[in-house]
Amino acid sequence: MDILSAPSDFIAPRAARGERFPKWLALRATAERLSPSGGMFGFAGLVGLCAFLFVYLFMEEMLLALQLWVLQLWALSSLPGGTSVTLSLTLVAGAVAGRHVVRPMTRRRRAPAPADLQRALAILHQQPNASAGLVRLGDKQVMFSSAGDAFIMYGVKGRSQIALFDPVGPKEAWHELVVAFVRHARQNGLRPVFYQVSPQFLPLAVEAGLSPLKLGEQAIVDLQSFSLAGGDWLKLRRSINRAERDGLEFSYIEPADLPAILQDLKAVSDSWLSGHQAAEKGFSLGTFCEAYLAQQSLAVIRDHGRIVAFASIMTTADQQDAFIDLMRHIPGTHRGMMDLLFARLMESLKAKGFETLNMGMAPLAGLPTHAAAPVWNHIGRHVFEHGERYYNFKGLQAFKAKFDPRWEPRYLAVAGAGLPLGSLLDVTMLIGGGLGGLFRRARA
Repeated sequence: MDILSAPSDFIAPRAARGERFPKWLALRATAERLSPSGGMFGFAGLVGLCAFLFVYLFMEEMLLALQLWVLQLWALSSLPGGTSVTLSLTLVAGAVAGRHVVRPMTRRRRAPAPADLQRALAILHQQPNASAGLVRLGDKQVMFSSAGDAFIMYGVKGRSQIALFDPVGPKEAWHELVVAFVRHARQNGLRPVFYQVSPQFLPLAVEAGLSPLKLGEQAIVDLQSFSLAGGDWLKLRRSINRAERDGLEFSYIEPADLPAILQDLKAVSDSWLSGHQAAEKGFSLGTFCEAYLAQQSLAVIRDHGRIVAFASIMTTADQQDAFIDLMRHIPGTHRGMMDLLFARLMESLKAKGFETLNMGMAPLAGLPTHAAAPVWNHIGRHVFEHGERYYNFKGLQAFKAKFDPRWEPRYLAVAGAGLPLGSLLDVTMLIGGGLGGLFRRARA
């Protein structure tokens, strides 16, 4: 659900909860909307660069700068009414404002203190979302509620303080945490940013003066109703059966059995990185780290006994929700390999009593483009519809749709109005490890 199309009672009145956000937050947000010094012209100048850098790092695909620039200008020129931007204005405004948007900031510590990480892990065992296990990466700082029962994991890059996902812990603690997070960012001269938040977070975002923009839709499979029986699943069954006849075999590996196959997994991971000319990312993406993987179960595919693909599986302590984290395979192995991995994994989790499997997000999917939709939606929709030569957006959504998931929207919540190019650039750099990680593939 996009916030612009939400019913009028979607955002609960603050008075109904007996809570109020500090007045300074509302005043600050209002000032940002009205101030012409917030990089308004820079937004137009950097829209092509930022949007596509974001897509590149999210998909781990290197995009040729000139081709992307042309495509983005075409998308902008195709927008309705006054949203069209001319090439000359783009170049001039971008040159003038770019140095203000991307100026370097002092490097800040990203790793949490060991005691903070242990506190976060204790809270993790009491909450229902397996994806929150990304805090185990140890590359994010942690902010706790005053009661110590909830936390926000975040990183700092450039001029942005970026929270990953919704706050982790009981929803009663979210309000206090959001206020503290925004205050902390302001006090340090940073923009507060919330990345990949759910619809449940939007009322707090709006109250805090943040603007939500839709990033895409997340696929959640109901495991208890999942079954390959019936005519609707015939094509998928054929793909799986063919893979198994050709010698592919699925197995579910518990953490205790992981050390015996670590070297084989490392070979698969190295082959995948080399084949994609990619470097390890972080923040919102898992990385191949032995200590990190040792805390997770794995889904493994073998080809005549040799491991050719794997996916690490985060789970909640109550064994109800699972999340596919790090996924690697040897390129060009078998067309039905991933169908086999996902289908047999779902059957295994169902047999273990799990209720849901989070398959991750389909970027730019489901962005409404009605007359009242923000410019970001129109740009994202153009990229989704016409950007197949850069990344198979429709194909990714179609693959996940095979398993009949429910689709849940995910948002970026940022301060100010307009296109959040500075924030997107900072998110991109944080995931990719800075400019070095961003351009590593270009040098490969």
